[in-house]
Amino acid sequence: MSKGIAITGMGIISSIGNTVEENFNALKSVSHGISRIEMLETRHKDEIMVGEIKKSNQDLIEQLGLEPSHCFSRTAMIGAIAAKEALQNADVSDVNDYRTGFISGTSVGGMDTTERHYLGYPETPKYRRFIEAQHAGFTTQSISDYLGINGYVSTISTACSSAANAIMLGARMIRAGQLDRVIVGGTDALSKFTINGFGTLMILSDEECTPFDDNRKGLNLGEAAAYLVLESDEVVEKSSKKILGRVTGWANANDAYHQTASSSNGEGAYLAMKEALKVANISAEDIDYVNAHGTATPNNDLSEGVAMTRIFGEDNMPVFSSTKAFTGHTLAAAGSVEAVYSLLSLRDDLIFPNLNFKTQMKEFSLVPQTELISKGMNTILSNSFGFGGNCSTLIFTK
Repeated sequence: MSKGIAITGMGIISSIGNTVEENFNALKSVSHGISRIEMLETRHKDEIMVGEIKKSNQDLIEQLGLEPSHCFSRTAMIGAIAAKEALQNADVSDVNDYRTGFISGTSVGGMDTTERHYLGYPETPKYRRFIEAQHAGFTTQSISDYLGINGYVSTISTACSSAANAIMLGARMIRAGQLDRVIVGGTDALSKFTINGFGTLMILSDEECTPFDDNRKGLNLGEAAAYLVLESDEVVEKSSKKILGRVTGWANANDAYHQTASSSNGEGAYLAMKEALKVANISAEDIDYVNAHGTATPNNDLSEGVAMTRIFGEDNMPVFSSTKAFTGHTLAAAGSVEAVYSLLSLRDDLIFPNLNFKTQMKEFSLVPQTELISKGMNTILSNSFGFGGNCSTLIFTK
C-alpha cells in the first residue's frame, strides 16, 4: 500500500452542523439536515427539499468579522469558516511557516451574491463591488486572503467532483515536492441559479432524497464547505503532528458520454475507482467501506451501482452508503464533505447509514447500509462524479 499524504486537519460547515464535531454528532445520532428553504428567497421555496445552513448572511458576516465594504459571497463566507477550522484543527499558528498552498473547488462561486444585485448595478454603485465576485477564482482568493496565505492558490471547477479533484491535486503537489502544506476542499452555497438549473433537468425531489432506492425521485440540493489540511511527512515529523488519516489513492477519469448524464455502464466511475486502487497499490478486496456519490437521481445511482459491481462484483461488494440524505448534494463541496465523513468513519470505526432506503433496485442486488453500525476499518473509498462526465475517486486510510 502507498504510504500516502498525511491529513492533519479538517473543517466543515453543513446543514447538519457548523463544525466537525457537530457534523459527527448529527451523523452518529442519525439526524439529517433536509428541510424546506428558509434562508434563500425563491419562488420554489415550498416546492423542493434542500440541505440548508441555518445561518443568515449577516450571521456569517459577524462570525467572520468582515467589514461593511466586504465583497464576500455566501459561498466564500462558509468556505472561510470551514477552512479556518481546518487550520485550527491542524494546530497551524503560522500559515506561511512552510510552503503552503490553497486549492478550492466551487461551482456556484459568487453567483449567490451577484444574482441578488445584478439588476441594481446600473442604479446602485455600492453593489458594483460584487460584480467581480461572480468569478469562481474570486471566491478562492477571498478565502485565501482571509486566511493570510501567501503561496500557491488555485481554483478547480469540475462540477460535483471539484473538491475531490482539489484534494487529489494537493496530494500530488506534496508528493512532487512542490508544496509542504496545502489546504484543499470546496465550497458552494445555495443559489437561485442552481435551483433553477437542476429544476430544468427535472432531477430535484420534493421529498427527502432516497439514494439507491428503486423509487428514487431525484436529489436534494445542499450547501456546505469542507477542507482538509494535507502536510508532507517532513512537516509532520518536525512538528510531531497527530495524523487524522492519509490520502493514499486518487484518480480522475471521464465518461465522455453526455453533458449531464453518466454512461449506462459507469465507464468513468469504473476507470476512476480502478486507477485510484492502482495508485494506492491495493486491491478491491482491501476496501472496507465505500462512501458512494449516491445522489438519488435515476441516472447516477444506476451508473454508479453498475460501476461498483464491475470493480467489486455483486457478491463481494463492501459495505457502502451515500451520506447525501443527511446534507443534500452539496455540489462542488461534496467530495470534501464526504472526505471529512470518511475520516470520521475511520476515526470512530462507524459507518453512517444510507437514509430513506426501502426498495432494492431492479438492475442489481446491491443494498446500501441503512443503519449506523460499528465496524473496524482501515481503508475507505469515496466517489465524486460531476457533470461533463468528470469522475473522481479518493482512497483514505488510517
